[in-house]
Amino acid sequence: MRFAFLGPAGTYGEQATRQLAELEGVANPELVPQLGIRAVVQALAQGTCDAAVVPVENSVEGGVTACLDALWEHPDLSVARALVLPIRHALLGSGPITGVSEVLSHPQALAQCSQWLSEHLPQALQLPTSSTAEAARMVAGSRFRAAIASQQAGTEHGLLELAYPINDVAGNCTRFLLLRRGPRSSQGPMASLAFSLHSNQPGALLEALGCFAQRGLNMGRIESRPSKREMGEYIFFVDLELPNGSTPLEAALAELAPLCEHLALFGAYPVTNLA
Repeated sequence: MRFAFLGPAGTYGEQATRQLAELEGVANPELVPQLGIRAVVQALAQGTCDAAVVPVENSVEGGVTACLDALWEHPDLSVARALVLPIRHALLGSGPITGVSEVLSHPQALAQCSQWLSEHLPQALQLPTSSTAEAARMVAGSRFRAAIASQQAGTEHGLLELAYPINDVAGNCTRFLLLRRGPRSSQGPMASLAFSLHSNQPGALLEALGCFAQRGLNMGRIESRPSKREMGEYIFFVDLELPNGSTPLEAALAELAPLCEHLALFGAYPVTNLA
């Protein structure tokens, strides 16, 4: 079974993929690294991989917008499972920390370590990369460059561990989704969905969210994204807790549908928390 993930080897996405494959009972999965989150989703959508693992939310920096947009754009994909993975960043390099003038990493990782960087490497230029492991690959052999990545990435690329852990928040964690092709289930303890409203009028969003509140459905997350069609038009992404099965969800969706221009249930699924 082929799993697409945000590569190269050594990313947190690879760690999450191995854990999710194990939870799915897949022995000897073939891990297929991709450059960029959209490429991960495309590998699944185009049928070159059987599953895809993408980060959807970080506890410090919030939603991963590329993942949210990809889910909205691919109605043939569904969320099969979620994993919450603790994130512990290391500063990796090939020379002493005193010589570091550039720090490379994924934008989310740079943001998650911004306070540490301002205190310990205030003069260093921060350069974004497509992934944390790609940053580790790029700094190998350099005396003036360092990467923010996992300890595993440092081992993969033969780097020295200059500092660990360097994330600003000790409880930093990321939620990853396992995506598959096929129908979207309404059975599971957590559900993810998105909707856009017919019009942006006072009370429209409140009325929509009332469909959940009236049935005792707690929102674990709500986030808005621009529709990309016109200013002031948004898509709302919502995670719902389903302690009483799928019946309240199905009733809420039936009431919500007439209020929406578009409504998409990405799936209901189990969540494993390793944090």
